[in-house]
Parts: sequence; structure tokens; C-alpha cells
Amino acid sequence: MSTTTTETEPAVERAGRRAWLGLALLTLPTLLVSLDMNVLFLALPRLTADLEPSSTEQLWITDGYGFMTAGFVITMGTLGDRIGRRRLLLIGAAGFGAVSVLAAFSTSAEMLIAARLLLGLAGAALMPSTLALITSMFTEERQRGRAISIWATGNFTSAALGPVLGGFLLQHFWWGSVFLVAAPVMVLVLVAGPVLLPEYRTPAHGRLDLASVALSLVAVLPIVYGIKRLAVSEGGGPALPVAAIGVGVGVGVLFVRRQLRLATPLLDLRLFRSPTFTAVLCALVLVGATMAGTGLLGTQFLQSVLDLSPTTAALWFTPMGLAVGLSTMLAPMLGRRLPAPAAIAAGLTCSVLGCLLITQVGAGGGPLLLVIALAVLALGTGPLFALGIGVVMSAVPTERAGSAASMSETSNFLGGSLGMALLGAAGAGLYRQQMADPVADATSAGLPAGAAHSAQESLAGAVGSAHWLPDRAAADLLRAAHDAFTGGLHVAGVAGAIIFAGLAVCFLRVHRRSRRS
Repeated sequence: MSTTTTETEPAVERAGRRAWLGLALLTLPTLLVSLDMNVLFLALPRLTADLEPSSTEQLWITDGYGFMTAGFVITMGTLGDRIGRRRLLLIGAAGFGAVSVLAAFSTSAEMLIAARLLLGLAGAALMPSTLALITSMFTEERQRGRAISIWATGNFTSAALGPVLGGFLLQHFWWGSVFLVAAPVMVLVLVAGPVLLPEYRTPAHGRLDLASVALSLVAVLPIVYGIKRLAVSEGGGPALPVAAIGVGVGVGVLFVRRQLRLATPLLDLRLFRSPTFTAVLCALVLVGATMAGTGLLGTQFLQSVLDLSPTTAALWFTPMGLAVGLSTMLAPMLGRRLPAPAAIAAGLTCSVLGCLLITQVGAGGGPLLLVIALAVLALGTGPLFALGIGVVMSAVPTERAGSAASMSETSNFLGGSLGMALLGAAGAGLYRQQMADPVADATSAGLPAGAAHSAQESLAGAVGSAHWLPDRAAADLLRAAHDAFTGGLHVAGVAGAIIFAGLAVCFLRVHRRSRRS
């Protein structure tokens, strides 16, 4: 109890050694929560072969985690402000470690989906707590900027470490090992957290508004359901998923109206009156979607089209994570020379070039061009992640840091999940369309009906179905499948270039407006 403080007027003082050690500890759950999404990319082919999930179940396995985190992180951020940020962090760490073991030893697709959803809930407790604690521990502006940059670097370096670690584990162990690695790290957080991290909670702001919590969930979940049903294009037509999305949007409107009426809302929507604040959060969603979508398609391209082993694919994928980590670390230096919106716009312009390079990748070439393209794309995102998150956290008083952190994390995880669902669905739709004629030819050459359906549904299905055909027909089918999948990768590149260019223009306009005011 003696180590607990309330934050009414915190003194501005330089952080000491304990705070920096605490920051190092906080980067661990940050890295693992992000890594847990990235390692799944490489594990997906083996996992699919073992558990045999349907296309809908595959989508829930890949992005159910991110959607659950996005759905609950707002509630968890506000809850941490009330009950204590360290307490919520430790609760989340205990849950994340325990459910990681459950995921590692899943024996069915349904069991793994349940574990992934619970992991998302635990991750929602972890992420806003880490960023809010950093804001409380580092009250001096320059130190805080450096600490947020380090935190962001740990967050996004998982893009490099995830594939490398996942590739190593998959080369030597079963697919569940990619989840099991989280357990000992969370034990370390539970042991060292009470020693290195002080407790912070805000003065009483009234009870948690359960009606707002319920509205936020009822708004998100139907939209998630609708997107997934539209993405997999299964039977029944679009009426039900479109209706679900409409319900989610309608409940979202009710949620917004309630927040604007409450004195202490679950989500302070008045912050969106700031053009820079609004631009940053929108950019986090769109950039997260683009990076996750291209990352998912890129890892599948390296393994399924170029036929690289998981370890080799992971090593080729490392420069993307290193680029975003490096640019995030160096972003504060750029921020001292340019206003944040201008620095972010410059970075996003670099990302446009990376997306355009993706459109030049060919199924018959090697991995080098794709790796360069993804690294250039990632290099331009550092200013947004480091400086943009600093803008979000500076927009609120320290006692509301958990709520602000939850907005940032909601944008990030929602963007990542949407990217995998929407860009993945766009690529899958183009693949199915382009494979109609090759699959018909393969059927004429003796491909059974069930195998033909699998070949038209996914690249992995085409690879698995080729053994039913004579050598020449199998080669033709695989060549067509590789070209069709590469076309989907090109679509993701074009979409990314449009998104990044639009965001760069948006931030330049925000910069010009701020100079005039």
C-alpha cells in the first residue's frame, strides 16, 4: 500500500535507474503480445495440416486474437486507471502465460480458437498498462519521449524476432512451441514486476460504466462477424453479414452518444477535436492494416511460392522488423528537427515506395525484391509509431494515461486484424477468380472434385492437390496457383501505396494548418 500513489499533480523530475530497469521489463510483455501475432504467420501451414480448420476457423485463429484485444483494450485501459496499472499488468501477465500453455497443447481448431480469444483478452490487459506505466514513470518530457520510443521499438521489433524465433522453433519442434515461449517470460514479469514497477492509480473518477463496456463490445463483435463472413465468401449470401455490420455500426452510434453525455466516459471522444490526434489514430489503423496484410501474404509467398523452409523464410523476413525498429528508435532525432506531422508525412512517403516495389515481385524470381520492398515500407512507419504515439499520450493528463494508451492500442490491433482479414480476403478472392480455368483444366486431367475445390480455395490446397495429377498437369496447376497468389500480393501493394500516399497528404495538411494557427 505504501508504494501506491495517486496522480493529481505529479512532479516533473528525471527518472532514475529503477525506472529504466522497469522500462526494460515492460518491453517484454509488449514484445510478446505483438510477437504472438507474428509467429502465427509461419506456423499456419503446419497448424492447418494438423488441426484441419475450415476457412472460417483459419480466419478466427489468425485474427481473433487481435480483434479481442481491440475489443477489450479500451475497457482494460480505463480499468487500469481505476484499480492500478501494475495490478492489471500482473493479472494480464498471469493470464497470458497460462493460456499460452493451453494454446500450445490444443488438440482441435475449436480449442485453439478459444485459447486465441483468451490470449487476446489477456493481451488487452497488458498493452495499455505498459504504456500508461511508462507515462507515469517518466514525467520529464525528453525522457518520456525516449522511453516511448524504446517501448515502440520493442513493440514493433517483434516483426523481426517473431519470424526468426518462429522459424527456429518450427524447424526443431511442433507448431505449439511458438506459443509456449511466452510462459517463462510472463513468469519473469510476475516475479520482477512488484520490485521494479511502482503502482499507479488515479483519484476516484466514479464507477466503471458497465453500459459503455457492453455497448463497446456489442458494437465490435457483430462487425467482426460480418467482416469474417464476407471475407470467406461461404454459403448463405451477403445478407446476414451485412446486417451484422449494420447492427454493429448502429450500436457504435449509441456508444458514441453515451460517451459524449458522460462526465467520465469510458472513451473520451472529445480528444478527437484535435486534428493531429485524430490523424494519428486513423493512421495507426490503416498502417497497421497494410503492414499486417502484406506481412501475412509475404510470409506465405516465401514459403508456398518460393518453397523456402520456415527458418529460411524467417531470416529473409528479418529486415522488415529491423527496419521498423531502427526507424522507431531514430524517430525522436527526426522529431527534434521537424514538427511531428511533417516527420510522419516524410516517413509515410518512403513507405509508398516500398508498396510500389511489392507490385514488381514475380513468382519466378527470388526473395530479394520482396524483402527490400517490405523493409522500405517498414522503414517509413517509424515516425508514426514513435512520434504519433507520443502525440496521443501528450493529449491527456497523466491520470488518464491508461485511457489514452487504450486508444492507441485499439487502433494498432484493430488495424492489424483488419489487414489480415480484408487484404487476405482480397488476395483470396483474386486467387479463386484466377484459378477457375486452371482448376477446370486440372479436373479434366483427372483431379478429383474434392481436391479441385481445395486447389481453387487456397495455394496450400493447390500444393496438396497436385499429387493427384500427372507431372505435367501438376506443374501447370502449381504454376497457375503461384501466379494467382502473386497477383493477390500485387493487389496488397497497390492498396498500400494508395493508403500511405493519402495519409502523407493528410499529415502535410495537418502540419500546414498547425503552422497557420
